[in-house]
Amino acid sequence: MLSDKELLEKAQEVSKKAYCPYSKFPVGACVLYESGNIYQGCNVENSSYGLSLCAERNAISNAIAQGETSKLLKIAIYSPKTKKCFPCGACRQWLQEFSHDINVEIILEDENSNCCSYFINDILPYSFKLV
Repeated sequence: MLSDKELLEKAQEVSKKAYCPYSKFPVGACVLYESGNIYQGCNVENSSYGLSLCAERNAISNAIAQGETSKLLKIAIYSPKTKKCFPCGACRQWLQEFSHDINVEIILEDENSNCCSYFINDILPYSFKLV
C-alpha cells in the first residue's frame, strides 16, 4: 500500500489536471481502499457553480465506476493554493457515506509541506445517516 506521502503526491499530480477556470483553485484527491486500490480525481467546475464537482467526490465516483466494493480507508487532498485543504461540507458527507463505518483518515499537506492527518468523525461529528 502507498504511504501517506505517496498518496499526497498522487493528489498533487492530479490537481494539475483540474478544470477550474472560474475559481482558479485546483484541487486533487487520491482515495485508498482496503483492497489496496487507489483512485484519483480533480475538481471540475461549471459556470453554474452548483453543477461543479469537487476532487474528493470525483475520486470516489471514479472508484465506484471502476467497480470498487471494498472499504474506503484514506483520502489525500491537495491544492497548490492553500495548505490544509480540508474537504467542503458536501465532500465530508460523501466521505462519511462511503466509509462503511470506518473512521476515514484525511491526509493533507501542512504549512511545512509535511503530511498531517485528521479523521472524518472528528471533522464531521454529527453526520447524516439513515438508521
